[in-house]
Amino acid sequence: MNLPNKLTILRIILIPVFVVLLLINIPYGDYFAAAIFIVAALTDSLDGYLARRWKQVTRLGILLDPLADKLLITAALISLVQLGRIPGWIAIVIVGREFAVSGLRAIKAGDGIVIPASILGKLKTLTQVIAVLLVILEKTYRSITTLPVGHWAMYIAVVITIISGVEYFYRFRKELE
Repeated sequence: MNLPNKLTILRIILIPVFVVLLLINIPYGDYFAAAIFIVAALTDSLDGYLARRWKQVTRLGILLDPLADKLLITAALISLVQLGRIPGWIAIVIVGREFAVSGLRAIKAGDGIVIPASILGKLKTLTQVIAVLLVILEKTYRSITTLPVGHWAMYIAVVITIISGVEYFYRFRKELE
């Protein structure tokens, strides 16, 4: 097994660790959870970069990498809903978009067409990661500002998530007919 695939598997293994640290009530739990989330999110960029650079793109990596990304964001959103830090509709919109785009990709994969991530898709991932981190750490910077920075970041992530989903379907609308 190559290093990029090991990094992807590490990201999957870190997900339950992240969730436990976020959900249990321990001193500095949010900091530990945020640190694990950052490490997991960074492996997303690193594994893809290494796989392409070292020409080690594998079928396993092609399958696991997007799955690991969706699992990480979904686990974070569900945990934040459980904690009452974000409304449930935000998780539903974001996870729903992921299912829809994954379904589109599966349909096209059946036709032998790979739908690569678009710039908007990558921006969507970045805004979601930043928003999740800001919501996790919101208590920390509440002493500095009373503005709900994490919530505003999450709303921005939702808008970009919707726009990127629409963009995928718009780009491939003719092929769906």
